[in-house]
Amino acid sequence: MDQLFQAIVLGLVQGLTEFLPVSSSGHLIVVPALLGWTDPFIDSLAFSVMLHIATLLALLLYFQADWRRLIPAGLAAIRDRSLRNDPDRRLAWLLVIATIPAVIAGILLNDAVETVFREPRLVAITLVIGAVILWLADRVGSHAKGMDGVTFPVAFGIGVAQAAALVPGISRSGISISAGLFAGLDRPTAARFAFLMATPITAGAGIWELKKVLTGEAGVDLPIVPLLAGMLTALVAGIAAIAVMLRFLRSHGTGVFVVYRIALAALVVVAWLGLWDRPV
Repeated sequence: MDQLFQAIVLGLVQGLTEFLPVSSSGHLIVVPALLGWTDPFIDSLAFSVMLHIATLLALLLYFQADWRRLIPAGLAAIRDRSLRNDPDRRLAWLLVIATIPAVIAGILLNDAVETVFREPRLVAITLVIGAVILWLADRVGSHAKGMDGVTFPVAFGIGVAQAAALVPGISRSGISISAGLFAGLDRPTAARFAFLMATPITAGAGIWELKKVLTGEAGVDLPIVPLLAGMLTALVAGIAAIAVMLRFLRSHGTGVFVVYRIALAALVVVAWLGLWDRPV
């Protein structure tokens, strides 16, 4: 029962934090450490991978109408060798360009990041770094441009920024939204582009890591009931988080997420100093 409960809690954490700019991977490291959960399955990279696949499904379900337009439009652009001033064709290829830097970084650095940065105290540092970047972006950006303001150089720049999200604590959505804001996009557009862009990247990373799970490289057994419970929770929470985030940014800034990131980092430091009964 403890394992099932912990799986559901982490599914909820993953679903909510994947799409809020607070770092889901950082939370999946910090939350079990703070709560003293030491179950090998709960703390495994394999479980984390499966939760990320669940939030990938949330992305696909929420933006299914967009992808039904964008995929044919992107293929049509290849066939005709032209964007033809079609916003769907243009957006499809903007997303392709934005994906390239993260794919390259993932291939070159993923294994090193998984071993070096999966440590709560390092996550505390990257949470603060991400908070500073998000705070600056929200105040420096003009918030004046919609999706037509995403040029190919801007898309590539957002992709370069997202490559940094390999490091737990930085946040894929957080760094992508920040890059969009620095480029002058309004908040809802920056978030929407970040979420669409995350779909192929999350899919690629999930397939890469799923291979390890299926071949036994993950080194841990996956109990089916807690696994499915965690994934279902992450799926439902993820869909809700996307909707809430897009609606929230229409009329609010990112300050609440900046404060939350710093507060969580402070909590990790408190635990590290032994002032919390669950040292990390």
